[in-house]
Amino acid sequence: MKTELSIQLSIVIPAFNEEKLLRECLESIRLAAESIESASWRWEMIVCDNNSSDRTAEIAREAGARVVFEEVNQIGRARNRGASIARGQWVLFVDADSTVPPIVFQDLKEQIETGKVIGGGACIAAEDELAHRLRFPLAVWNTISRVTHWAAGSFLFCRRDIFEQVGGFSLERYAGEELDLSRRIKKVAKSLKLRFIILKKGKILTSSRKCGLYSNWELLTTFLGVALRYRKATGNREACFLWYDGRR
Repeated sequence: MKTELSIQLSIVIPAFNEEKLLRECLESIRLAAESIESASWRWEMIVCDNNSSDRTAEIAREAGARVVFEEVNQIGRARNRGASIARGQWVLFVDADSTVPPIVFQDLKEQIETGKVIGGGACIAAEDELAHRLRFPLAVWNTISRVTHWAAGSFLFCRRDIFEQVGGFSLERYAGEELDLSRRIKKVAKSLKLRFIILKKGKILTSSRKCGLYSNWELLTTFLGVALRYRKATGNREACFLWYDGRR
C-alpha cells in the first residue's frame, strides 16, 4: 500500500474513449514505474476519465489506477483534474495513446535526484503500422523540443508545487496547452536557477492512429493552422477537432 507521505511520483493520464489503447499504456507505465520503485521512491497512477462513453474508466480501475471524472471534454482540463488528487511530490502527464519504456523513467528519476531540475519532457517516436508517416514530423518536433525545451503533452513532468504555483494547464487552449505550460514553468525555473529539461535516454512511443483516421489534408491544415495561428487556432475547439471529434 502506497501511503501519501511516501509517494514521490503521481502519473496522470487523461483519457477520452481510450478503451483500445489504454490498457497497453497503463501496463507500460506500471512496468516502467516498478523499475524505479524503492523504499524511498513510490508512485501512483491516476486516470482522468474525460466524459468517455466506452470502457475507459473500467479498464483504468482494472489496471489499478485511481480514477477521477471530468465532464468537460478538454485535454488541459482533464490533466488538471487528475493532478488535483495527486499525492506525489512530482506529477507526470502521459497521454493514453502512448507507451513508456523503463529507460525513460530511469532517466527521469536520475534527473530529479540531481536536485537541479524543476520539470521537463522527453522525445517521441512511433513504432506501429503507420509509423513511417510520422518519422519526419516527429524528427522535426524532437529537434524543436530539444532546442526550445518545450515538452510534448505525451510526457511532461514537473514538481507538483510548481505546477500548482503556475496554475496548471491553461483552460483557454484546446491543443498546444503543453507549450504554454512549458513556457510558464521555464520562467519559474529561471528565477530559481533550476532547469526544465528534455530527457536524453529513450523515447516515448506514441500512436500514429491519426494518420489512419484522418486524411492528409485534414492533418496538414490542422497542424499548420496551429503552428501559424497558435493562439487563435488552439483557442477554438472546432479548429482542434482532431483531438475532440471522438474518432478512435
